[in-house]
Amino acid sequence: MADVTENSPQDIVNRYRGMVETLSKYLRWFKENDNKAVDQNYSGSNMDTTIQFPVYDSTVLSFVKDAQATGLMDRNYVYLYSRKNLKTWKDELEYIANADIMQLDDVNRILSKYVLGGQVKASMWSEAVQRGIFEHAVRRMQEVIDLWDHER
Repeated sequence: MADVTENSPQDIVNRYRGMVETLSKYLRWFKENDNKAVDQNYSGSNMDTTIQFPVYDSTVLSFVKDAQATGLMDRNYVYLYSRKNLKTWKDELEYIANADIMQLDDVNRILSKYVLGGQVKASMWSEAVQRGIFEHAVRRMQEVIDLWDHER
C-alpha cells in the first residue's frame, strides 16, 4: 500500500471507514424515527420532591455509545461553528448535505456536538434524532466514502 499523507482524501477515508461501518447500522432506525420523541421524562412519583430526567430509547443510547467508542468524537467542534457561521440546525443539515471528502472532519464535528453535548444537555440527543442530524451526518459520510471507493 502506498504511503498515505495525513489529511489526504485516502487518509480521511481510512480514518472514518470503521466509524461509518459501525454507525450505519442505525440509519434505518433513524429514518423511521425522525420527528418522533425518543425520550420520556421520568419522575419518581412516590417521592415528596420529584426531579425529572430523560429516559432514552435504547437505540439512541447504543448509537451514542458506539459513536463514543470510535474515538473520533471531536471536543473542538465549537470552532467549526464560528469558522463556518453555522447558527441553526438547518445550517448544519445544509452543510452536511454539501460536504465532500475534505469536509468529513467537519461533518464529524457536527455529529460530535450532539453526541458529546447530549451528555450535558439532555435534549440534544432527541433533537439530533428528530431533526435528522444523526441520520444525515452518518449517511453523508457513508455516501462520500462509497463515492471515493467507486472512483478508485
